[in-house]
Amino acid sequence: MRVAAIQTTPIALDVERNAVEHARLISEAASDVCVFPELSLTGYELDPLSPITEEDGRLDPIRQVCRTDEVYALIGAPLSTPDGPLVATLVVGPTGEVLGHYGKKHLHGVENELFVAGDHHLVLEVDDWRFGVAVCYDAAVPEHAEAVREGGADVYLVSALFEEGTEQRLVDQATAAAGLGMWVVLAQYTGRTGGYDAFGGSGVWRPGGGVEARLGREPGIARATLVRP
Repeated sequence: MRVAAIQTTPIALDVERNAVEHARLISEAASDVCVFPELSLTGYELDPLSPITEEDGRLDPIRQVCRTDEVYALIGAPLSTPDGPLVATLVVGPTGEVLGHYGKKHLHGVENELFVAGDHHLVLEVDDWRFGVAVCYDAAVPEHAEAVREGGADVYLVSALFEEGTEQRLVDQATAAAGLGMWVVLAQYTGRTGGYDAFGGSGVWRPGGGVEARLGREPGIARATLVRP
């Protein structure tokens, strides 16, 4: 199972151009499952908030590359739902369809005023692997990773934004989930988004906490081939 954590800096609120760049990076990653940062399609831009829908035509470049390359892509976006907007991870599958979404359960700071919390966990099955999904602060709540693991996940996929000064927090959260016996694939930003300066550091951690692949501060792709412990 080939996975990729994709570290990038999106163009603020430009879903169309960001989707094209997502498609290019998915193709470059040459992996079975690709994970992008939190709100990667818009950047962490909350003013104005610009929710999209799962049917948004601007997602077509991503749909196409997932279909052509037979990839699962987990992309971040503010998602419009009947109950209110979610900080969501959309799962685009190898058919080119959005297979579903996960809404961030543990909102943080001003997010509580702008979004509704997700009400379910998502475990994605790909071949014989089960992938649990988290968005940023979810991974700071130990019960989240524990529930995902208890739900049968082999891998914990985290889409995040960590700002300068929180480097150790990123490592602590990744290794805590890995300590439960899961692989951890964490994708976060590099550069500036939404008024925050991100430091990169995306990567893949083995069950137990060892580093399999890790990026520095530059844009890039952390790739790994998962094997059973």
